[in-house]
Amino acid sequence: MKKNEIRQQRVLSHLVEEYIQTVEPVSSKLICEKYINNASPATIRIDLNKLEKENLICQPHTSAGRIPTILGYRKYLEKLAPKLETISYENTEILRSILIKYYKDIPMALHYIMQLLARETDQLSYVAEPEVSYGYLSKLEVFKISDSKLLFVVSLDSGLDKTVILKCEHGITEQQLKSIVRYANDEFVGHRIYDIQNRYLEETTEKISEENRLLKLFLEELQNAFTEISSYFIHFDGNISFLEQPEFNNKNSILTFLSFIQRQDYLVNLMQNNKEDKPYQVLLGEDLGQPDLAEYALVYAKYEIFGIPGFLGVLGPIRMNYEKNIPIIRDIADIITKTTKKGMVVPKNG
Repeated sequence: MKKNEIRQQRVLSHLVEEYIQTVEPVSSKLICEKYINNASPATIRIDLNKLEKENLICQPHTSAGRIPTILGYRKYLEKLAPKLETISYENTEILRSILIKYYKDIPMALHYIMQLLARETDQLSYVAEPEVSYGYLSKLEVFKISDSKLLFVVSLDSGLDKTVILKCEHGITEQQLKSIVRYANDEFVGHRIYDIQNRYLEETTEKISEENRLLKLFLEELQNAFTEISSYFIHFDGNISFLEQPEFNNKNSILTFLSFIQRQDYLVNLMQNNKEDKPYQVLLGEDLGQPDLAEYALVYAKYEIFGIPGFLGVLGPIRMNYEKNIPIIRDIADIITKTTKKGMVVPKNG
């Protein structure tokens, strides 16, 4: 890579980092004085013009300074990635102590982790938790409500009942249904919903002979029923200090942001539909799928608790401290997964 190209990359990185800190357009003079003092302001201006032509930065209004575009943030994150691999979250013992103290109360553990994440990042933190996957099946009831519809009632050990109506055109009789439901209860009661979905239903189906077609079809419908009730619920941190950021200086910005976070299904789909196999994900501007969210970013990671997946992260202005926030989110998710792996929480030996 040529010297001027290397310098231009440095100019972009410094401009992004300066803008993140100050929320002010960045001038060539400031970059020259604060970051690259072996080049003249005229040289830096040439670099800024080049970056602007590439749509990596732009000049707001008549200001002498520039600010990064979404494309500029993407380029910045691309160049930042190797450095992020060398940065680790420092307060791992606090996190482990939360997991160990509340290992019998997963929702409470996730609540305190979410608060920790909000304090560390100064952004709106959240945890997307599978609502029923941790629960154990205590009873399954299925009722025929028409010739083509079945009502599934899934009762959990916590006392929670979930119901779902599914189309079923297999011509099953009331007597056959009673027999099959009795069999399903014998097989699955006492197991976690997540394990039934991802292990026991498949194992049971494989054991059933091809002649027992009706039972196989019913187990497929049961899988569909568990899928229907196993949605994610997003918990947001209640601290509204993140609204003190300049991006929320007007009422419309606040209302747009708050309206977006109320669309839980949309947020969950954004995370689930992103199939990249990376330890963290960053969705910027148009990635969020709405024009009025162009100035926001979602940074998240996938975790597992006792083998059950969920998501955690922060949502905030696109002008956020990625160098600080990404390692925190990435490492918290990784520590949760490793600490609870194989269903055990083990204190770290000194």
